[in-house]
Amino acid sequence: MTALLALLLAFLVLAFVLQDAFEVMLLPRRVSRRWRLTGIYFRATWATWTRLARATPAGARRERFLSIFGALSMTLLFSLWAVSLIIAFGLLQWVAQEGHGQGATSDLGEQIYMSGVTFFTLGYGDVVPQTSWARALAVFEAGAGFGLIAIVIGYLPVLYQLFSRREAHVIQLDGRAGSPPTATTMLCRHAESGGLDKVDDLLRVWEIWGADLLESHLSYPMLAYYRSQHDDQSWLGALAAIMDTCTLILIGVEDIKPLQARMTFAMLRGVIVELARSLQVSPIKSIDPPRLTDDDYASMMLSFEKVGLAWNGGEQAPETLAAVRATYEPLLQGLAEHLLLPLPGWIATQDDGPDHWERGSRGIIARRLVEGLADGSVASAARVPRRRGGTPARRLRDSLR
Repeated sequence: MTALLALLLAFLVLAFVLQDAFEVMLLPRRVSRRWRLTGIYFRATWATWTRLARATPAGARRERFLSIFGALSMTLLFSLWAVSLIIAFGLLQWVAQEGHGQGATSDLGEQIYMSGVTFFTLGYGDVVPQTSWARALAVFEAGAGFGLIAIVIGYLPVLYQLFSRREAHVIQLDGRAGSPPTATTMLCRHAESGGLDKVDDLLRVWEIWGADLLESHLSYPMLAYYRSQHDDQSWLGALAAIMDTCTLILIGVEDIKPLQARMTFAMLRGVIVELARSLQVSPIKSIDPPRLTDDDYASMMLSFEKVGLAWNGGEQAPETLAAVRATYEPLLQGLAEHLLLPLPGWIATQDDGPDHWERGSRGIIARRLVEGLADGSVASAARVPRRRGGTPARRLRDSLR
């Protein structure tokens, strides 16, 4: 009876673990089965991790703690698979050797030890299988262990390549939309440099980014837990800023055709719908504080007027904007609270620090020079009147005063 229970338990563990490893590393599509080992594992570990993180005040220390989870969780998952397979094969070896009269051991601990040695293809030979079935089982286990290790080695570069591809676009928003990125900053920076005609091309890039994100994060949902390099940047924050930008273009930005904004909005909304379903996240309808207040809207209109961006949303624009926001912000907020990723507002605030490219030595001078040269308010060094002892760099800096 004990041997039968051990046999059933071993086959059950083998079936669950091998199926789970196949679905995670080899199957290139989402698995919607509710009771799935990896799903249970990530829900349990992430719930524990976030509970510990919330005990730490929001800030750099919490972000450092949260940033560890992605890589650590994968390491623990691989270890869980390996340990489960070793124990399952050890149980099978114990059943295969039980009662054999030619010097075979029936000690379960030794059989699990032999299973571990076989799984990692060490082959010490101090404990060996004694029956034909046990020998065949050892060969199969060695192949399974070697295969799993090989697949893991090939799997990790793919995972990090997808992460890198996602983050390359997020980092680019630093110069275009600020850090954290906002829709107002993005439109104003393009408008003041006469580059509104380039926004369509930018949104097309983000439509492709959204499709790539959807495909990769449905196949590898653990990527959602990998955080960006900087605390004020995230893939979810970038997605929110682009959706906000598309919303403004659809409602009232006069100099940009709405077609590409519509396509990008549709793509990115599909992303958050599918990811919320994959991560089992519900929308949060009551957002407090709201991402866009009446004062924020007024400040946004003033920013548009300052850079000469034509806005024709009309008197109904705030109501229309609220209606469109209600179609995606609750899902964004649900994902943000689940992943502990802050969402950016619609306009930059005084609490936001300088963009990353503006930091470091002479960062402020670099920003003023670049902005001034781009909009023509600062002449080039060749056109600045020469003064005795003045270098080109000094003449340019003086022209900013």
